[in-house]
Amino acid sequence: MADHSANALKRPHPEDEGSNTQKRTRSNNGSPLPGQGGPTSGKVDIERMVAEARAKAEAVRARLQAARGGASPMVPPTQSSPSAAPPAVSPAMSRLEQMKARVAAATGRAGSAASQQRTQAQAPSYQPPMLDDEGLSKARGGLDVGLHPALLSDATPSFRGAKGRQPSKMSRRMDPNKQLDLSGPSIEEIKNQPYFDPSLGPKATVAKPRQSRQLIFNEKGKYIQQAAALRRQAQLEAMKKRIAEKARQAGIDEDMDVEKAYLVPAPPALEWWDEGLVNGSDYAAIDDPANLKVDTADTIITRYVQHPILLEPPQEKHMPTQKPMYLTPKEQAKIRRQRRMADLKEQQAKIRLGLEPAPAPKVKKSNLMRVLGEQAVKDPTAVEARVNREIAERKEAHEMMNEDRKLTQEQRREKLVAQQEKDAELGIYVSVYRIDSLASGRNRFKISKNAEQNALTGICVMHPKLNLVIVEGGKHSINNYRKLMLNRIDWTDNPGPGASDGKDEGQPIWLSTEDEKGELRDFGSNTCTLLWEGQAKTRVFRKWLGARVCESDSAAKDVLTRSKMENFWALAKSAKPAEF
Repeated sequence: MADHSANALKRPHPEDEGSNTQKRTRSNNGSPLPGQGGPTSGKVDIERMVAEARAKAEAVRARLQAARGGASPMVPPTQSSPSAAPPAVSPAMSRLEQMKARVAAATGRAGSAASQQRTQAQAPSYQPPMLDDEGLSKARGGLDVGLHPALLSDATPSFRGAKGRQPSKMSRRMDPNKQLDLSGPSIEEIKNQPYFDPSLGPKATVAKPRQSRQLIFNEKGKYIQQAAALRRQAQLEAMKKRIAEKARQAGIDEDMDVEKAYLVPAPPALEWWDEGLVNGSDYAAIDDPANLKVDTADTIITRYVQHPILLEPPQEKHMPTQKPMYLTPKEQAKIRRQRRMADLKEQQAKIRLGLEPAPAPKVKKSNLMRVLGEQAVKDPTAVEARVNREIAERKEAHEMMNEDRKLTQEQRREKLVAQQEKDAELGIYVSVYRIDSLASGRNRFKISKNAEQNALTGICVMHPKLNLVIVEGGKHSINNYRKLMLNRIDWTDNPGPGASDGKDEGQPIWLSTEDEKGELRDFGSNTCTLLWEGQAKTRVFRKWLGARVCESDSAAKDVLTRSKMENFWALAKSAKPAEF
């Protein structure tokens, strides 16, 4: 009984066709298939939802038309209104038809929502801004604050003009009947600003009105006066040149020829190597073929090969001599011992051959008893006197040999001269010194004496403002003289007047160690500077010319011009130009 009631309550399977099976098959998704005999309530719900969506869409459309102001005919309600009853659903509807109905209901619901959104987007949402008494826009909020000018373009409706162009923002905000005020702020308004700088004047803050320029006419005789002034200036320059030329001829010019001393001399009109080929004094003579001595009988060009004279390479005489190898004290003692042994053997051989007599025994106080045993015992006083006499003789002979080997004063002088000449053959070096003051006779004597002792040639030019010393010689002699000039002589010392000064009545005051009042002069700032040092091809001076007193620059240049060394005077003057 219980089983029968349970089977009666179960839903029959649609495929069983009235069979009384207790179990039914399940779908692929795990849920039981819907029954075909029951009512299909899902179809009624979908139709009702579609009808409600369409009604809402019609209501929204009618409201939009009313807002636009146009009366559009009302659309008659469709058959699928909410009051219309849904059609009856057959209980025998297949499962495929039920699925199609569900999809149609979902598609209609989505379409109605999208159409409602499009309708709301097409509706005009612009509301005109509120204006205050002054014509400015006001915000819609409760603060009663005007809109920012930058936001007025967003609040203004976009419309186009008659020609299709949209007006600019400035034209929309400006009153066409009101003109633009181009006047700047007043001085009071500028001063009231918190950023006003009081250091600025009114001319810097307020624009100055433009003023028209007036015609300015030149006065009569203006350019005539300017031309007269230029002529006077030219005459003054010409007069200065004439005065300078006369001063140069008179020999009182001091500074005008400094630049000319550095100029390179112009080339000769005819070089020496072309003198034998051109019959003339310049190269202009070669324009005439008759002046060329190439094919003539007295030409220096012949058919014979002329070999030049062989000259010794100049670098060989500058090569330093090879120094002997240095030996240690042990090696020197060994060589001395071997040499003395060889000399002793040679002497013994001569004694054996009877060429030399046998030397007497060398008696000393240390070997007295061993050499003269019996004699020393018999007469020790006579033996001691004999030994002392022999010792004195040997000492005297040794000193005589040393004196014989010693060079005489003349030989030493010749040896020194030979060494200096050998040093000069390796190259001639030139040194130029600038001395502020040579008033001390002691310093003048040292300069001249050391130049002679070192076999140096040159000259010493003494001037009231500076003194120039030029020496030339071998490298070793130049090094010794440089040590004398820069290290050994104290130029700031004033020894006072003495015999070495060579003072006489005609000596100028600037060559004296005393001033006009008889007081010693201060040599604290006296210095000696090496201006230039280098190598020369040959000697310029034949000997040491000594000191030459020159009162002016022209006299000093004349002395140096003879040796073609006037450029050193310009170099000495440029070393301290503040003095000239």
